[in-house]
Amino acid sequence: MKKVVILALGALLLSGCSARVADMTVASTKNYNLNSNQFVKGARVTAEDSAAVVIFPLGIPNVKTAMDRAIEKNRCAVALSDVVVTQFTYAFLVGKFGYSIEGTQVIDRSQPGCENAS
Repeated sequence: MKKVVILALGALLLSGCSARVADMTVASTKNYNLNSNQFVKGARVTAEDSAAVVIFPLGIPNVKTAMDRAIEKNRCAVALSDVVVTQFTYAFLVGKFGYSIEGTQVIDRSQPGCENAS
């Protein structure tokens, strides 16, 4: 009986879930020129913003922060295309929860210093 309780408690502590929140064709938190004709696709990137949980949440994760982190992985990127926003929770009494952003970087070669970016 003791083993069953320990096994059930261990499974509960290691459990978690994630849910797809949004799918977007193009998304950005940056100001950029939509009329630029020098956009190219960059790498597929993933970033997240999360907060710790110790009995109760110790912060508030933000989708904008996660998106900023993904875009800023390349200094010439101005947006993401084919974006997937996921909310995750990996906590019972301790763990973390937050948002994950995955997308393909949209690079603007018309920005200063980005002429040869790809």
